[in-house]
Amino acid sequence: MDKGHKATISTRFISTAFMVLAIAIFKPFGLEMWQWQASVHLLALFALGMFSCFLTEIILRYIIRMPRSYDRGVSYIINRNLRFQCINTPLVSLLICFYRHFAMSELVEGNRLSLGNYLETLVIIAFLSFAIGLYWRFKYRSKYLAMELEEIRELNEKLSTPLHQREGAGESLLLRGTTNESVTLQISHLLYIEAVGNYVKVRYLRDNQVHADMLRATMKQMEETLQGYPMIVRCHRAFLVNLGQVEQIVSHSGSTQLIVKHCHESLPVSRSNMSTIKEALKLN
Repeated sequence: MDKGHKATISTRFISTAFMVLAIAIFKPFGLEMWQWQASVHLLALFALGMFSCFLTEIILRYIIRMPRSYDRGVSYIINRNLRFQCINTPLVSLLICFYRHFAMSELVEGNRLSLGNYLETLVIIAFLSFAIGLYWRFKYRSKYLAMELEEIRELNEKLSTPLHQREGAGESLLLRGTTNESVTLQISHLLYIEAVGNYVKVRYLRDNQVHADMLRATMKQMEETLQGYPMIVRCHRAFLVNLGQVEQIVSHSGSTQLIVKHCHESLPVSRSNMSTIKEALKLN
């Protein structure tokens, strides 16, 4: 069993123990009626919680295709943990709801299976899940920050590859709008494209000067035109960027930005597009 797998089991064990401890303290589901039997029910709830975590891991790995990995960056880990909570919370609530019905309804009529029963359980588990999530986020904040900084450093190393070595950098390109306007430029001279209403703004170099032309077109049209050039990627819903013209990747307070050469403008990077940038830079 590798170190990462042990850490995952330890995290799930502690989280489930925290959930059971909170239930033991506040005694929902009529637990105060059960005297010594309450400890048996709490152990059963712990077992259900661990089983739910195990089942959620299987769903994430084999159905959603998100295996446990510490090599895919901070954004992947955070996104996976969020999905884990979104799946595990209703799942463990359902398991507890069935347990309440079959094992705890003898003394407490309110434990009978019903929609209200499930919603009550879901609210309690969702609150505990939120609290547990905040705890782990705070606990691993410095670790995530260190991983993020290392990730940014590796990306910047990839950016140091000379521009002329990038595939297709010397080709010419014609960008057309839906009307008669067009822009002809060399691929290596394209800086970025920005969505501006019903237009796109094309920023590029010509005679060592930065120019900007407006085309009546959509970002989707531009993306389809440029799909054959792996170094031109979408970094944000409003921006396509030429990674060959990115001077540096920086991260501030959890947000990532691309510093573009020549114009030194900062382009935002959305979390969902970070993997695309890493793939283009052959980091994955």
